[in-house]
Amino acid sequence: MNTDQWLITAILMLTLVLFVWGKYRHDIVAAIALGLCVLAGLVAADEAFVGFSHPAVITVAAVLVISDALRRSGVVDVIVQKILPYTESPLSHILIMTTVVTVASAFMNNVGALALMLPVALATCSKHQRSPALILMPLAFGSILGGMTTAIGTPPNIIIAMMRAEASGESFSMFDFSPVGVAIAIMGVLFITLVGWRLIPAARLKSSSPDQLFAIDEYLTEVIVTADSSLVGKSVDEIDGLQDASIEIVGIAHRHGKTMSMRAGQLLNAGDILLLQADPSEVQPLLDKNELELITSADKKFSKLTQGELTLVEGVIKKGSVLEGRDVPFLRRRSGGSLALVGLAREGQHIRRLRRKQFKAGDILLLQGAVDDINERLSELGMIPLAERNINLGQPKKIAISLAIFTIAIALGMAKILPLAIVFCLAVIVYLLLDILPVRNLYDAIDWPVIILLSAMIPVGSALQSTGLTELLATQVLTLTQGMPVYLIIGLVLVVTMFLSDIINNAATAVIMAPLAYGIAMGLGVSADPFFMAVAVGASCAFLTPIGHQSNTLVLGPGGYAFGDYWRMGLPLEIMIVLLAVPLILLVWPL
Repeated sequence: MNTDQWLITAILMLTLVLFVWGKYRHDIVAAIALGLCVLAGLVAADEAFVGFSHPAVITVAAVLVISDALRRSGVVDVIVQKILPYTESPLSHILIMTTVVTVASAFMNNVGALALMLPVALATCSKHQRSPALILMPLAFGSILGGMTTAIGTPPNIIIAMMRAEASGESFSMFDFSPVGVAIAIMGVLFITLVGWRLIPAARLKSSSPDQLFAIDEYLTEVIVTADSSLVGKSVDEIDGLQDASIEIVGIAHRHGKTMSMRAGQLLNAGDILLLQADPSEVQPLLDKNELELITSADKKFSKLTQGELTLVEGVIKKGSVLEGRDVPFLRRRSGGSLALVGLAREGQHIRRLRRKQFKAGDILLLQGAVDDINERLSELGMIPLAERNINLGQPKKIAISLAIFTIAIALGMAKILPLAIVFCLAVIVYLLLDILPVRNLYDAIDWPVIILLSAMIPVGSALQSTGLTELLATQVLTLTQGMPVYLIIGLVLVVTMFLSDIINNAATAVIMAPLAYGIAMGLGVSADPFFMAVAVGASCAFLTPIGHQSNTLVLGPGGYAFGDYWRMGLPLEIMIVLLAVPLILLVWPL
């Protein structure tokens, strides 16, 4: 190995370690890798940002925006309304919900499809008094399976299609992934429905329904500022013992007034009612120090939670949210004091000492805020609301038009009249002109960490090839597998890609593995297509952990799952996918 190869190997190993460690978000890790490559002279300074103009990056961003436009038009809501009556039995409930999210994920971003269906799944679980754990892991796995069926279903497929274009001059088309992907998806949905859900630990399936996730009375306490309290005329910041206790003031009201969120420096008056998020053991010392009086349940004349300007909403923290690794004071600052944390649930367990906890992806937060903007605040924080959705059918004309635009874009891409990146950008423009997608919300749906990740990793992937490391690794693999049948080598590529996808971002996995797979194919003197397809399938198979795919992370908290629950259903599913995918890939894409 020459010096450049040693340098890119060291950078790649460091990148993988940082991905697995998880302390830094994946886009930050990718940016570090790119920066090191530039400093080491492996990527020219004037080529460091070419990834931002790469067709794969543009296509991923456009698909995310189109997914949002389809959601806003009411297309998915119409489908949901049709399937709700068929959720009476547990098996039909799992089958119909998993099938819908699988089909939706084929034509829109799979994480977006799951985010749409998650509140619906929780609402139907509540209606039938079923544990969310019964539905949510199948729902997450279905969204992953559906993504591998088309070129736009998941970022790895988009990346593989573009890399094939760079290698052979012709990209995979929209439905080139379907013969293999659809067969795997059908097998996966049947396995999940008939067998897979039974492998979820029984303790999870017996847990309470989603509407019982937070017992509000256990979290909220009302206290009144008495006429002789020393706090009268003072700021809330002067309350003795508040900073050291696990107590958060989430609202304030006068005896006959509306409940409002707290403002910095707000002065207290006699008769003010403070709504506290509190550990019960710490409430009494606070009352004694500040001459406050507890309002018991019998004394409450009206509900502070439903009257006036405030409301309570449950939301789950997405992977990559600004809240990851942050705490309650950060939440207060980031929301401008408009949101107050009332409760926190993690893997089905209620967390009491909220001030001392750092948030994680998959956590469910019970938040109080203004009725008119709380959903917008959740979106800004990278959270998905879990409140029961009111199905909004939208205007039939909007639904028909939005579907027609999407269909035309797909047809133009399939006919190769224009590249997918161009037709999808044109579709976005049409959605904007017809007001199906508001201009102010144009960039809301774009997952910027994924865009940065792809833009940074594409030049790093090019450095793997320009330094000759990809060719060297391919030669080593060929030496180690000499004499092995090609189908076993394809299976090895598939399994290694699966393993990486379970521990690092799937898009990064595709960027790293695709050049290696191409090098192996060239070394064998065979078509690279089956190897590309093996990488595409493997990169989409992150079923063993809650960190390998955003869909798995999103259901971790609402489903009450533990880290080790995923492999129970995921491992047999991945084994079945390997056994089905290898012969199917070779049948559809012969050597």
